[in-house]
Amino acid sequence: MFASKAFAAASATSPLALDTINRREPGPHDVQIDILFCGICHSDMHFVRNEWSDVFPATYPAVPGHEILGRVARIGPEVTKHKVGDIVAVGCLVGSDMTCPACQAGLENFCANATMTFGSVDSFGTAPTTYGGYSETIVVHEHFVLRVPPGLDLAGTAPLLCAGITTYSPLRRFGVGPGRKVGIVGLGGLGHMGTKIARALGAHVVVFTTTPAKADDARRLGADEVVISRDANQMRAHAGTFDFILDTVSADHDLNQYMALLRLQGNLTLVGAPPRPLALSAFSLIFGNRNLSGSNIGGIPQTQEMLDFCAAHAITADVEVIAIQQVNEAYDRLLRSDVRYRFCIDMASLRNG
Repeated sequence: MFASKAFAAASATSPLALDTINRREPGPHDVQIDILFCGICHSDMHFVRNEWSDVFPATYPAVPGHEILGRVARIGPEVTKHKVGDIVAVGCLVGSDMTCPACQAGLENFCANATMTFGSVDSFGTAPTTYGGYSETIVVHEHFVLRVPPGLDLAGTAPLLCAGITTYSPLRRFGVGPGRKVGIVGLGGLGHMGTKIARALGAHVVVFTTTPAKADDARRLGADEVVISRDANQMRAHAGTFDFILDTVSADHDLNQYMALLRLQGNLTLVGAPPRPLALSAFSLIFGNRNLSGSNIGGIPQTQEMLDFCAAHAITADVEVIAIQQVNEAYDRLLRSDVRYRFCIDMASLRNG
């Protein structure tokens, strides 16, 4: 084992602060990555504050971060996919059994034995749980290390490892492309990525927002139309016209008003995670054979596909780059939706701080 600096929370009520964690020495198939940038996801904040205790209880010290971009520093003797000096990325997963039907289908995110980048049992015994990307370095099996195509802005690429794949996966699964009318509900960290990707796929993109001031930004990001969702007349004008709607909102909201906008057999997919169950009228589904579904990131092959797609279309996240010493302030600003549209930590501030 070797020591690495990190920012960690000591409890659910503690601010993130400088700490030291242990990382394992690279094994035969491992890649050690010096972390250059790490995006901040709402999941990071929920985890360190133990707000998902029923489904994903935190253990402390807690080191979040699953939007990791860095440079390969060392490799194990049997690594074939990466070499020292490569720019690579790590997302929400750092392990799975690689043998189950889900893994064999390239859906490692649904493996019953998946190891999340932070907060999972560390099967290597280096620490009680896995530690994420708010740290100097990380050691990951090569299968879960992704190639970053050249030409992408590095800070803007880091959030693709969560926000990018979370929106790309359902858009691809439901055949979004030319001739399809697609709605994006919410223009935050997920919604702005969904807007960019849906536009690049060739769809007619409509952004729904409660904030009129975001309309110009939505068009800049690729929206063909913007609907203020609190305006009943604007909503009614689009009734029954959407092939697909991607709902990125993590606050309580009315699903039924969006179900009414779907065409016959249209689909609304949830990627936001509201804290309480959302009410849904059965008639919203029955009339029109409409479908409601959810989506959970993507497997390793599709995540690589997403990175390649984004490189081909010059897509990165809109980020505000911060020093790690600003992370607690960034969490407070996240609660106020005071960021356009993702925070990304420049990890040089940890090494040099």
